[in-house]
Amino acid sequence: MVGTDGTAGMTVGVGLEDIQAAARRLKGRVRRTPILPATFQKQPVGAGDLFLKLEHLQVSGSFKARGAVNTLLSLSDDEIKRGICTASGGNHGLAVAYAGWVAGTRAVVYLPSSTPGPKADKVRAWGAEVIIEGVVWDEADAAARLRADEEGMTYVPAFSDPRVIAGQGTLGLEILEDIAELDTVVVAIGGGGLISGVATAIKALRPEIRVIGVEPTGAPTLKRSVEQGALVTLERIETAAGTLAPRTSAQINLDIIKERVDSFVLVSDAEMHEAARWLWFEYAIGSELAGAASVAAIMKGAIDMGEGRRVAAIICGAGEDGIVR
Repeated sequence: MVGTDGTAGMTVGVGLEDIQAAARRLKGRVRRTPILPATFQKQPVGAGDLFLKLEHLQVSGSFKARGAVNTLLSLSDDEIKRGICTASGGNHGLAVAYAGWVAGTRAVVYLPSSTPGPKADKVRAWGAEVIIEGVVWDEADAAARLRADEEGMTYVPAFSDPRVIAGQGTLGLEILEDIAELDTVVVAIGGGGLISGVATAIKALRPEIRVIGVEPTGAPTLKRSVEQGALVTLERIETAAGTLAPRTSAQINLDIIKERVDSFVLVSDAEMHEAARWLWFEYAIGSELAGAASVAAIMKGAIDMGEGRRVAAIICGAGEDGIVR
């Protein structure tokens, strides 16, 4: 699925130059999260070298701060003054709430009822107005777009804006700078903003590195869309990993993923819980269910972790729902 052009001039959506500009814009405004070599394991996951990108330590608890703040810094003063509005499964809402706090502007976040209560409380703690709407993200998003239109607020997409994608792509630049001779990067997929940005950065600079996306078995939105060659809207969502569970994605994300992502792995909720418990036991990492998805793909044997392999897994979000159920 990866195009042959490994340069900044790739054919869809967002290029390397956009991500590099975002990195300059974000310097000093979000955290450069550490890489943890996954050594000293009581329960080894393979003979190769595993590296954990600890994005759960990012401001607001997930990678989403990168895209939200990059978008905020790209807005005009008037757009910021009018306030910002979004919908989220939780993490993007936290990031937009943080961005609103940074800018000193009003932030309104729509969340589906499936969002864990502690996450909704944290969005409020950053100063945002929280509205619970619908059961899944798509329903909350429709309400957020309507509110933004009615009140003239600036709508901040969760995953489908080039500025959001470029912001998330800065994570890929950091991985390449911090890990030598990497073979594979494993990335959880919700709407596709994270993997769109990371894959763009990776393939532009190191096209030989494999980028593998991980979705829940109960929400294979982009895997099915790639297989069918068009956006698919799932009839239902059957996963507790709410931040990985939009019923549909967006064309920009599908186009990038078709061109730059090598393959997909599906993981069950039980496998994500097992991976979250492994992260907690081995490394005291408190990961939400979605944050453990990349490790779940490795633990189930879907990623080549043979001798000499060097694999990076992104721990994309903090939480306790992955550990406790």
